[in-house]
This record gives sequence, structure tokens and C-alpha cells, in this order.
Amino acid sequence: MRLVLRLFLLLLALPPVLTLLYTVAPPVSTLMLARVVQGLWVDRTYVPLEEISPHLVRSVIASEDARFCLHGGIDWEALDRQIDALGEGEDVRGASTITMQVAKNLFLWNGRSYVRKGLELPLALMLDAMLSKRRILEIYLNIAEWGEGVFGAEAAAQAWFGRPAADLTREQAARLATALPNPIARNPARPKPGHARLARINRGRAAAIDPHLECLPGFPGSN
Repeated sequence: MRLVLRLFLLLLALPPVLTLLYTVAPPVSTLMLARVVQGLWVDRTYVPLEEISPHLVRSVIASEDARFCLHGGIDWEALDRQIDALGEGEDVRGASTITMQVAKNLFLWNGRSYVRKGLELPLALMLDAMLSKRRILEIYLNIAEWGEGVFGAEAAAQAWFGRPAADLTREQAARLATALPNPIARNPARPKPGHARLARINRGRAAAIDPHLECLPGFPGSN
């Protein structure tokens, strides 16, 4: 019984301890670790936010979490809408913030699960309390999956466009951002018509996102 209790306390302590470590150290996602354990290839080069194109920053926020600077890790308004939709028997999609996705990628597993989604919520609140918005975004852009074994903006930019993440164009950034919901099936270098349409929509939204980036001091266009 004592052993079980100790293991439980260790599991509870692990996320905040790792989060403290990740304030300075490059983090590794659970998916990356799983691939390493299986002997599969992993391509990831960690780069600071300053070495990632502002176009990609804008495109990702516009695509994944336009209210990133306004919430404390959880977009409660979006979550309430999704709960209402679930109660009406509709398919529940969205409401997952960038911070929640970081929580999932760092500490949990892929796949749809109400248990996993429930665990994401306190972990996202913890991340928002312990890390700056800038650091959360930097971590996300360095652990997001952009293809089989391709993790992070730098590896994605090199793999799909043969250039550093700092040099991505608006079009390339939009294609990468709109590939995130389905990174294995969507090819940013050669997008299918549906993917290309989403990228065009994203370019328009990204162009108007600067007033909502006040939580990223020093970012072009922020206050």
C-alpha cells in the first residue's frame, strides 16, 4: 500500500518538477519519447522563439488559439460551447488551447479520450501559472508534430521547404499552421485543394492577429 501511495505521489509531483526544468531546458514530448523507445527516427532541432519566423507565430496562433493571450491556459468560453454541443449530441471539436496541447504533448498521450481531456485541464492551468506565455508558445513550436518523426518548427521548415524556420514565408507558414490538425496526412510542400484553401483563410486571419499578441513582449507588432 505504501509503495502504491509513493508511486501516486511521484506521479503527482512529476509534472510540476518537469515544468520547472522546462523553464530553461529544451523539453521532449511523450510522442518523441515513444518513438525513441521503439527505435524510430526523430528529427528535432530546438530553436528559441527569436529564430522562428514571425509569420509562423502569427499563423499558428491564428489557426490554433486566437485567444492565446486572453485566457489562463483554458478558453472557458470555447469549452462551454463545446460542452453545450456535446449535450445536444453534436460532434465535439476544438476548444483545445495551445497551452492544453502543450500539456498533452509533454505529459499525456494522443487519441481522443475524455480521461485525457480531463487531465489536460489542471495541467494547462499549471503550465500557465508556472511559465510565461512566450515560453509556452516557444515550447509548443518546438514539440509540435509536422510529419512522421518531424517535430518542431526548425525540423519542419527544413524537411518541407529546405530552409530555416526563421526564413519561412507567409505562404509556407500558413501551410505549416494548417497542417497541424492532421500532420501525417497533410503535406505543407504540396497541399491538396482543401489544405490550400485553409492556408488561404489562415493568411487573412494571421494578417489581423497582431493586436491580440500583447502577451508576447518584443514580438513584431505587439505592445
